[in-house]
Amino acid sequence: MNKKPLIAVAVVALLAAAGGWWYVSRSAAPTDQIVLYGNVDVRQVSLAFNANDRVAELAVREGDHVRAGQLLGKLDTRTLALRVAQSQARIGVQEQALLRLKTGSRPEEVAQAGAQVAAARADADLAQQQLARLQGISQTTAGRAVSQQDLDSAQARRKVALAQLDNARKAQQLVVSGPRKEDIAQAQAQLESARADLALMNHQLTEAELKAPIDAVVRARLLEPGDMASPQRPAFTLAITDPKWVRAYVAEADLGRVKPGQAARVTTDSRPGEAIAGKVGYIASVAEFTPKTVQTEELRSSLVYEIRVMVDDKEDRLRLGMPATVRLQLSDTNGKR
Repeated sequence: MNKKPLIAVAVVALLAAAGGWWYVSRSAAPTDQIVLYGNVDVRQVSLAFNANDRVAELAVREGDHVRAGQLLGKLDTRTLALRVAQSQARIGVQEQALLRLKTGSRPEEVAQAGAQVAAARADADLAQQQLARLQGISQTTAGRAVSQQDLDSAQARRKVALAQLDNARKAQQLVVSGPRKEDIAQAQAQLESARADLALMNHQLTEAELKAPIDAVVRARLLEPGDMASPQRPAFTLAITDPKWVRAYVAEADLGRVKPGQAARVTTDSRPGEAIAGKVGYIASVAEFTPKTVQTEELRSSLVYEIRVMVDDKEDRLRLGMPATVRLQLSDTNGKR
């Protein structure tokens, strides 16, 4: 009638069976591997436009796979395109000015300069003849037929005519000689400056396009069409899926059994039976306390070493921050796996 003794006996039997199973499983635990727990980690890139303007177009969204060089977004470039056209017109003006200087004087200009010299020489000859005529009349009439004022005026006209002749001759020399080397060099420099301005504007046009620097996955889209972009405001955050690794921590006691290049198997809670091959790619040289975010309170003061297990996740099954189990394969005493 009293069932309490029977229940107590059954509980004791179950505890004994559980303890035996735990002992057997503990004894049967594999000794040729180290089991660690960590999280998937990847590198990330924050992309921003290099210009300050309004966003005109964004071509990708969160989760999209992008290739290196793929166009991700554009800025409004209408104002910049008008400046490019203006700069191209300015270059045309400078090119024609330089060509005119290099070509030199035209034959018509040389002939015109010669005609001006001939006209100035004729004026000088006429002024000389008028002065000589007045001087002759003044001498024959003892100065009674010609006033001194007329003589002075004739002499002044002769000097002016000679000066104009000299000026025409020098102008002819300039036309024949052509432009100075300094003028040509100045025009060449102005043309190069205009071309540099155009190159800068064309570069700004290319900077108005945002392209992916590497194969990656869009993790976040931080701007929308119509927003004002700037180099200080990222437009996208990209997650680089290759390389991809699992960040884990190994105790100091097991550190001597972990080597760079050591084979590893990585599994996740979502697919525990599908292991991903990997190898140890990095072992920290400085110890640190166990991260509080992934360890229990009893182990927070333990010293551990960070390792990174590089994985070959061709099917892209691992996600950033995903918990993962790492099994490091150890060698036996005979050097076999």
